Amino acid sequence: MAYALAAALLLIVPPAPQSGARAAPSSVAGRALVIDGDTLEIDGRRIRLEGIDAPESDQTCPRRWLGSWACGREATATLETLTGGLRVECESRGIDKYRRMIGQCSAAGRNLNEAMVRAGMAWAFVKYSTSYVDAEAAARDSGAGIWQAEAEPAWVFREKRWQTAEATAAEAPAGCVIKGNVTSNGQIYFLPWSNWYGKVKVEPAKGERWFCTEAEAQQAGWRPALSH
Repeated sequence: MAYALAAALLLIVPPAPQSGARAAPSSVAGRALVIDGDTLEIDGRRIRLEGIDAPESDQTCPRRWLGSWACGREATATLETLTGGLRVECESRGIDKYRRMIGQCSAAGRNLNEAMVRAGMAWAFVKYSTSYVDAEAAARDSGAGIWQAEAEPAWVFREKRWQTAEATAAEAPAGCVIKGNVTSNGQIYFLPWSNWYGKVKVEPAKGERWFCTEAEAQQAGWRPALSH
C-alpha cells in the first residue's frame, strides 16, 4: 500500500525540477497547441505552466447555486482564447522528470499563468510556487470561475481518480494503473483522469501493458494521450 501511495503521489503532481535532469532550453516561442488548462505544446515541446494547476479536462465544478459546469473544458477553452493566433513565448523555469518544460508563458504581453489564475480557471499551485497567490485571492474575492462555489482542487481530483483505478482495475499490478494502449497512432498511455481511461482495455497479447508512473511509460517509449 505504501508503494502504491508513493507511486500515486509521484504522478499526482509535477515534480520540482531535478538538478541532475536534462537542461531545458531557456525559452521557446511560436504558435501554441493547447493540451489542457495548464499545458501547451510549441514546436513539439510540451510545456507545463509553472505555479498553476487547472481543472482536468473532464472535471466538473459546482455552480454558485445549483448544478455543475464543465470547468475542465472551460479552462482549456480559456487558454485557447488567450493564445489563439498569437505568438506565445515561454521562459523556462526548469524541466520535470516527464521531460516537460516548466514555463512562465506570455502572449501579447500577458502573463498566461497569472491570467488563468486571475480568471478563476486555475489554482495557484503553492506546493511549487507562490507566484500567483495574489491573483488567486483576487479571483476568490470576485467569485470567478472555480471560486463561485467550493470546487475540488485538481490535485485532489487526480488523487481520487487514481485511488478509484487501484480499487477497480483488478488485473493491474499494485500501484500501476496507467494504461498503455497500442493504437494506429503508436503506443499511447492513459492516466486515470484521462477522458478515455474508462474506455481503454489493456490487452497484453497485443503488446499493451500497465505502468506505475509517467516517467516509466515515457522511458519505455510510450507517449501521453493528447489530453490528460
